[in-house]
Amino acid sequence: MSKSKVRAVLVGCGSICNAWFKALKDEPRVEIVGLVDLLPANMDKVAETHGLGDIPRSTDLAALLAGVKPDAVFNCTIPEAHLPVTLAALEHGCHVLGEKPLADTLENARTLVAAAAAADRIFAVIQNRRYQPQIRSLRAFLDSGAIGRVHTVNCDFYLGAHFGGFRDRMKHVLLLDMAIHSFDQGRLVSGADPLAVYCHEWNPAGSWYDHDASAHCIFEMSGGLVMNYRGSWCCEGLNTTWECDWRIIGETGCVKWNGGGEFQAQKVAKTGTFISELETLAVPILPEAKAGAHAGNIREFVDCVLHGGTPETAAADNIKSLAMVFGAIASAESRARVAIAP
Repeated sequence: MSKSKVRAVLVGCGSICNAWFKALKDEPRVEIVGLVDLLPANMDKVAETHGLGDIPRSTDLAALLAGVKPDAVFNCTIPEAHLPVTLAALEHGCHVLGEKPLADTLENARTLVAAAAAADRIFAVIQNRRYQPQIRSLRAFLDSGAIGRVHTVNCDFYLGAHFGGFRDRMKHVLLLDMAIHSFDQGRLVSGADPLAVYCHEWNPAGSWYDHDASAHCIFEMSGGLVMNYRGSWCCEGLNTTWECDWRIIGETGCVKWNGGGEFQAQKVAKTGTFISELETLAVPILPEAKAGAHAGNIREFVDCVLHGGTPETAAADNIKSLAMVFGAIASAESRARVAIAP
């Protein structure tokens, strides 16, 4: 692509799009050339809030795409709308970057991955937690071999989240609404892909949710690695960060990360005693071009649209993280181990 800018239409003018506009303030290579939403008032508010003037806006996505002819579509709609919006964008020759999840079902996600391949367009998803200096530094630390080959990844997510509204009524609220972030982070730090899962889901005493808001998952991953996830949306006190609390175990050491700026790491210095002698290790925070949450995710997408390449969060790869979600739900419902097949 010889252009110096990506002309994009943003679809879905709800609150999540504000995170996109905040990120786009530092991305001069993107020009928003149209807005689409079912409610004209939502588009008017976004245009006014973000200084878009009389930018084209419509409740009809296909009509706006035909008139504006953008390079890309930013899909900020609800999960149930991801299939029709992404298909329409691909049919009009647009690259697509959308909010997670890829789709509301694994079957629909497979349809979209195939459609993007057939259209030869980039289709990627926002997984903003990949684009943080701490998690990139953790991945670099593990790749260095500092604690040997990793065989176990444990992550804990505990927050007492009083959302109110639809989440309080939602089935599988933790697994559907939040866990994909943790599952995708686990794939990033381990470099492994899911093979099977056993999940137990329940609603603890005192929960303000209608349905199960806590879950434990055991994932069998490639290379013999095991990932354990423990989480709850209704844990009052001693909350973890939004990024989880991690313990990663290798053949010769261990590293802990609190999801923020705190790391602890040790490796074996000497064997031959009941408990091996241990050496404390530092986890260097490295400069990382992909850092920046939404901004980093969008920046990489724009780079690939303008210059070629495949974003790290391309749908063809990210569907593996989505498969972990639906595999966990299937296991919780069946009370059985479930094989995962993206």
